[in-house]
Amino acid sequence: MEKEKKPEWVTLKPAEVEKLVVELGKGNQAPAKIGLILRDQHGVPDVKKLTGKTITAILHAASVNPPADTVRVKSKIDSLEKHIHHHKHDYTAKRSLTKTLWLKH
Repeated sequence: MEKEKKPEWVTLKPAEVEKLVVELGKGNQAPAKIGLILRDQHGVPDVKKLTGKTITAILHAASVNPPADTVRVKSKIDSLEKHIHHHKHDYTAKRSLTKTLWLKH
C-alpha cells in the first residue's frame, strides 16, 4: 500500500502547521477543535499526514496541556441546565443534557 501524499492545495509547511497547533493549544482549544480550525480556516485536511504526528503529540512535545474532558463536559452541563431553566419545553436540550450526564459518569 502506497503512502498518501500531501494534497497539492496545502501551502503550509509541516513546521508552520505545528506552530499553528501550538498557538491554538495555548489558547485553550481542545485537539478536536484545533483540527476543525485548521481544516476550515487554513485548508489543512489532516495534520498527521502533513507532520507525521497527531495534534495531541504535537501539544505534548511543546508542553502544552489541552483542557481536560471533564472540564468541557462540566461547562456543557452548566450551559444546558441554564438553557433548560429558561426553556422548559425544549425536549431536545433535555435529551442532550441526559446524554451529557451519561458521559460524566
